[in-house]
Amino acid sequence: MKNSEGFVCALLLGEYEDDRGVVRDVFRKSGWKLREVGNAGEAVEYARRNRVHVVIAEKTDWQRLLDDLRQFPDPPQLVVTSRTADDYLWSEVLNHGGFDVLPQPFDREELERVVAAAGRYAAIDRRGLPAAS
Repeated sequence: MKNSEGFVCALLLGEYEDDRGVVRDVFRKSGWKLREVGNAGEAVEYARRNRVHVVIAEKTDWQRLLDDLRQFPDPPQLVVTSRTADDYLWSEVLNHGGFDVLPQPFDREELERVVAAAGRYAAIDRRGLPAAS
C-alpha cells in the first residue's frame, strides 16, 4: 500500500454520530480505506498488525493514544477532532507531535485536505523515501 499513489488507510476512533456519514463519503470518493474502531486499544492493536497512515480520534485521551502510536516503526499520524477545538488544543496537539486538529462538525474539503496531507507525511520515512507497506 504505497501512499505515493494517493492511497490512505485510516482509523476512525470515536462516536461521530453526525459526522460519520461525511467521513465515509469523503473516504469512498477518494478511494481511501477507512476502518472504524471502538476504542483506543482496538486502534493500537489494528495499527500494530496493519499499515495505517492516519488515526482520526476525538480529543478524549489523545495524548495516551499518541504515545502508544509512537512505539511503531512507521507510526500513523494522529488527527484530533473536537466540537470545542480552539487555538489551545491545536497548539497542544502540535507541540506533542500530533498532526492536526479538525473542528466538528467536519467540513468535507478540510477533512479531505488534512487526511491527504497526513497520509502523505506518514508515507515518508526518516530518509525522505516512501515508507514500505
